[in-house]
Amino acid sequence: MAQTPNVELLKQLPQVEEVLQHAAIVGLQGIPHDVVVDAVRAQIDALRQRILGGAEPDVETDAIAEAAAARASGLNAPSLRRVINASGVIIHTNLGRSVMAQAAIDAVNEVIAGYSTLEYSVDSMARGSRHDHCEPLIRALTGAEAAIAVNNNAAAVMMVLSEFAAGHEAIVSRGEQVEIGGSFRIPDIMAQSHAKMVEVGATNKTHLSDYERAITDDTAMLLKVHPSNYRMTGFTESVSIRDLRVLVDERKASGGQDILVYEDQGSGAFLRLEAFGSYAEPAVAESLNAGADIVSFSGDKLLGGPQAGIIVGRKDLIDRLKANPLARAMRLDKMTLAALEATLRLYLQTDVAMESIPTVRMLTEEADSVKVRAEALKAAVEKVVPSDCAELAVVSETSRAGGGALPMCDIDTYALEVRFKKGDAQGCEEHLVKESPTPIIARISQETVLCDARTIQDESEIEAIAEGFASYFAKM
Repeated sequence: MAQTPNVELLKQLPQVEEVLQHAAIVGLQGIPHDVVVDAVRAQIDALRQRILGGAEPDVETDAIAEAAAARASGLNAPSLRRVINASGVIIHTNLGRSVMAQAAIDAVNEVIAGYSTLEYSVDSMARGSRHDHCEPLIRALTGAEAAIAVNNNAAAVMMVLSEFAAGHEAIVSRGEQVEIGGSFRIPDIMAQSHAKMVEVGATNKTHLSDYERAITDDTAMLLKVHPSNYRMTGFTESVSIRDLRVLVDERKASGGQDILVYEDQGSGAFLRLEAFGSYAEPAVAESLNAGADIVSFSGDKLLGGPQAGIIVGRKDLIDRLKANPLARAMRLDKMTLAALEATLRLYLQTDVAMESIPTVRMLTEEADSVKVRAEALKAAVEKVVPSDCAELAVVSETSRAGGGALPMCDIDTYALEVRFKKGDAQGCEEHLVKESPTPIIARISQETVLCDARTIQDESEIEAIAEGFASYFAKM
């Protein structure tokens, strides 16, 4: 039952002009007057709504002025900030997914400092294409005839469906109608692209005969969605790209229409990471070699690059996508192109990619190597946190790939465990996030704070984490 609002508190709320005269507001420097006024109004309105909801907040002018000043000042502070990822989730969607390789960072800095060859060909001294920067590298790395990169993989899926299946049937297994992320689901993308989704099979089992029976003269595509962000186990069966290829080729040889075989590979990878055995995601080249006409995948997951959706396949099909109006709406900017090109170039030498691309390195780093970093973190925290405040230990833990990749794979790791003698895990976690100069994202387990060393980048982050714990316990 809703509480009755305290009418007396509503009456005590000060006028905007009264708050504007307060010393905390008058002392603000470098903030436009209109912005300050909006902040004061917003603070008063927020308190009014809380009171109407039954709360009894502090309505003193001093408190309101200080909160409004903080609200206004906050506009001068960046919202998008660097954080330290001590969570152990490597491709952390909330934290920006893949960490850029140094080569990618250098490439971005190079192109943002001035003008660039974004759409200019030095060879012809005439207008060029932004596709030319990454396409040759993608072709060399995947064996594809052609490629195009757009702003993310959801856009890539939308573009492929819109170009090749709009107004026609696209057949997809019921067990592959995944949610890509952010409640963006395959059926939703199908509907938006105006493709007619035809579901076949059961949730756990789909047979080749299911596709064969579903094909009509209006079928434009067989869509294979790789379950990169989930796995079904037990009584399951799915149809491979190779079998779908045979099916459509046999139908075409018998006089049927040309039906595309398209795989949305999702997380995407140029290297099959053998360290994960049967859990390893297939490489893009494997899907093409198996017979897919088109494959799409993300640039900022297992690839370890910037956010992008990459589409590879037959040249005639990619040429159509380049001419599609969506190609302009979904195109990459110069900074993303620079980062993607630099990341792709690292893959020309497998050993260089394994060491230089942070995502790949973190995924494959030996647990014993991670333990060395965890021990260094423990030593750094011991120097600044009194022994009567917390008990520290290096413990074996499990990291996750994250980002919808390798969902069933446990990655052995080591973490610093902080067990509290003073304070508590929840309060410490909040302090590390909100009070540290660089927010520190750890995780809580059984009333302890864990800092997973697999996702901690370097010595500077170790020192920052130690300082974060020191400042928390200094308040005890």
